[in-house]
Amino acid sequence: MAESLTVPKEITFQQAIEVTQSLMGQMEQGELTEAEIASIITQLVRSENGARGFFVTYLTDDRPFADQPSPAVIEALQSSPEVVSELLVKNLAMSTGMAIAHRRNENEAMAQGSDRVQRRTIHLIELTQLSEVAEKAQKLHESTVTGQGDYQAFLDRWGYDAEQRQSIQLAVKQVVRETLD
Repeated sequence: MAESLTVPKEITFQQAIEVTQSLMGQMEQGELTEAEIASIITQLVRSENGARGFFVTYLTDDRPFADQPSPAVIEALQSSPEVVSELLVKNLAMSTGMAIAHRRNENEAMAQGSDRVQRRTIHLIELTQLSEVAEKAQKLHESTVTGQGDYQAFLDRWGYDAEQRQSIQLAVKQVVRETLD
């Protein structure tokens, strides 16, 4: 019998991680219906803390089913386009930048984990087809090119250097092209 998952209205980042870990365990065991999965994820992604906790857990999970999100997962992500699109764009940038940092530190296992997060993020971007992703990705691309704009503080906060920004620029350009096709 599956334990009942509840998502607090004022969820913390840590609570969102814990809920998502439980959710994924129950998904793996086939204990939840698609409607239950959609409902829980919808509740998670309605807030930034919930969405951040969901993505950090879902995108880094070792289980292969995270590579092929179900229609319920996509439907739930589409329910909060502003929050979800912002985090998808930032996760694309962060996973791209971190893959380079890990390879510089000769930590190939961590680099491959970042590569997996990048692949999963691109796949979610393709499947959700949120117009907000294209808008935000274009703004991130602009910041990587000009060193100014809406995402400059984000890029500076994470300390991305020229090589990382160029790789982020290429990843974002690929996504913008695909979302605009």
